[in-house]
Amino acid sequence: MNIFSLPRKGEYPSYYEIYISKIKDDNFSGHILRQVSELRECFQSKEECWNTKPYAEGKWSPKEVLGHILDTDRIMTFRALCIARGEQKALPGFDQDPYVVAGKFNHVSVDLLLKDFEAQRNALITLTQTMDESVLDKVGNSNGNPITPRGLFWIIVGHTMHHVNILKERY
Repeated sequence: MNIFSLPRKGEYPSYYEIYISKIKDDNFSGHILRQVSELRECFQSKEECWNTKPYAEGKWSPKEVLGHILDTDRIMTFRALCIARGEQKALPGFDQDPYVVAGKFNHVSVDLLLKDFEAQRNALITLTQTMDESVLDKVGNSNGNPITPRGLFWIIVGHTMHHVNILKERY
């Protein structure tokens, strides 16, 4: 299994430090798989009506949070793949709010969203296993900022930690 270290400052824009700082060890695959179980337990421990209720006006529902995590996983994985394969062009940013609206996640079953999350996470693990560790340090440009595949992969972990904490604390 390809195991790689946490990114160093400079491998990702400073605004991602909010996510990277949450990670306490470099067991990437362990984090990725644990998050599947953690989200499944979080959703299955609540009544079904909980899934579509935001905790405050203007906030996302738990299902929309899960959909946002899925979208972000895919976008960060795509960016990491592009950079690892040598893409020289700048990769675009994305505005999370219109993505959540367009995703219509409240109309998708929790079971399907969780199945999709697990499939995405399994694909992420196999992708990282096929990559030579040397490509993790390639620097690309995403949303106008230098970033490495290593940084992007670990942002996925920290980003999910961030949103799982919000689900547990505020919903």
